[in-house]
Amino acid sequence: MGSQTKSKIPVIDLSKQDLKSGTSTWLSTCKDVRHAFEEFGCFEAIYQKISQEFRSEVLASTEELFDVPIEIKVKNTSTKPYFEYYGQYTIIPLYESLAIDYPDTRNATQSFTNLMWPAGNDCFCESSLSMSELVVELDKMVTRMLFESYGVEGYYDSYIGSVNYLLRYFKYRAPEPNETKMGLTPHTDKTMTSIIHQINHINGLQVQAKDGEWIDVEPSPSSFIVMAGDALMAWGNDRIRPCRHQVIMDNASETRYSLGLFSFSSGVVDIPKELGDETQPLKYKPFDHFGFLHFNQSEEGKKSASSIKAYCGI
Repeated sequence: MGSQTKSKIPVIDLSKQDLKSGTSTWLSTCKDVRHAFEEFGCFEAIYQKISQEFRSEVLASTEELFDVPIEIKVKNTSTKPYFEYYGQYTIIPLYESLAIDYPDTRNATQSFTNLMWPAGNDCFCESSLSMSELVVELDKMVTRMLFESYGVEGYYDSYIGSVNYLLRYFKYRAPEPNETKMGLTPHTDKTMTSIIHQINHINGLQVQAKDGEWIDVEPSPSSFIVMAGDALMAWGNDRIRPCRHQVIMDNASETRYSLGLFSFSSGVVDIPKELGDETQPLKYKPFDHFGFLHFNQSEEGKKSASSIKAYCGI
């Protein structure tokens, strides 16, 4: 019998030296990004800007962060939905995460650091800020490529000027005997884009293909998993698939650490009129992204099959 080939998500190299706007390499990569979002809702971005030394610094800082006492971690609060500490859930006991609002700014990162360590922690602050700046750079590149591939690059500057980034650190401890292996339940993010980086060697992220198959994601140390959220699906007039994903800690004997950069628009998300035509008219109204987040947490939002369509669908 022949061996069955394991499905994989697309891999796109965004570290090429000739990847400059307007070049043939840039244009072909724009098409690859668009195709990945439309067919899979995600892709693995090779972005070789993290040295092994820096990865080790980030891992050490992340381990130190989750060693902070729980009574301090729960002070990571926010008036914005999904911007606070998560953890201590009976349904997903392996999972815990902390969040930094506007992580690419020194003031916000220093404020979070001081909250966790009143006496200060310069190593954490610097590594977190450096990582955030790097991933924001990647997000801006991917977003520009997507906008250009649809011929709507004229919307790029106003959109990027409105983005509110959130950096979230994730910890998934190894399950005890007879304990659930579910690290994070199946879901789509409510973001425009989400970029996940696996900090240590423990895998667990799975994404769902169109046919329902769950694909194991096994990234390289220099990779980032770029995923489309529900808000990007609406922006793209249903041309883009939001990435349904989960974390399963099967056979894991060690803690899994990862981080994610999530993009939200602080203003109104306009649906480019160019993405509607006679065969596919516009399906969404312009929407307030944070209004959508609040709606998603409401009873009506929770009951709807698609909260983004219930919120701003035409």
